[in-house]
Amino acid sequence: MTSAATLTMPSPAESAAATDRPERIGLNPVFGLAACLVIAAGAVSAGDPVTPAVLLVPVLALAAMAPHPARVALRAAPLGLGAAGVGLSNALLAPGPGFAVRAGLAAALRVLAVGLPGLLLLASVDPTDLADALIQQARVPARPALGALAALRLLPLLQEEWRMLGLAQRARGRSGGGNPVGAAQLALARVFGLLVATVRRASQLATAMDARGFDAGVPRTSARRSRVRPGDVLVLVGAAALVAVATGVSVALGTWRPLL
Repeated sequence: MTSAATLTMPSPAESAAATDRPERIGLNPVFGLAACLVIAAGAVSAGDPVTPAVLLVPVLALAAMAPHPARVALRAAPLGLGAAGVGLSNALLAPGPGFAVRAGLAAALRVLAVGLPGLLLLASVDPTDLADALIQQARVPARPALGALAALRLLPLLQEEWRMLGLAQRARGRSGGGNPVGAAQLALARVFGLLVATVRRASQLATAMDARGFDAGVPRTSARRSRVRPGDVLVLVGAAALVAVATGVSVALGTWRPLL
């Protein structure tokens, strides 16, 4: 019997990084993904800032109630920078000054409303549970589901590789020295080194998976059963209700308009 559980053996770096992961929640990953997609659809379909702002209120509350909110904020920092960049670009391209602020704010809040729920779900769901749920509930073929599992299992290793690259640069006496250009060059070299390591690890993992018969093309069985509980359905219904409430508030305030 073979299943997604075959890829669950953690490496030392992965075991060390597991302590930084928030405690897991008893939510079926497929229903969690569906809830995130519902919230994302509600945020993307609206062109006003009120709808995504209302959608973000319970999401931010969940992030604040996480076991390690500081770590959640650190992981969400790139998303915040991306949202700020999208908002600034939309504001600069807007036709008028009054409309520019509203367009930039709406774009930034949409990015946060789309990305933050998925970030929270990714940080609290075990990759093996996700692969099992994709195969059993969503009927996703085994190859992409197991590929997603392998990719998620590589994330702690990439974090450790990024740290080691920084230590290697420091050991060689290379530092930005307060020069932004030098710091940017070091960052680019670090990113390139991480890209090379990622390609090498992916090639090794693909070879190992082929050697273990993951590409045999035969029907696969599951060692663990992914269960659907009433709370999973309530989460999905709650996400749909949240979108309805956010849209209703925006309509009541007279700010709602379709994005396109």
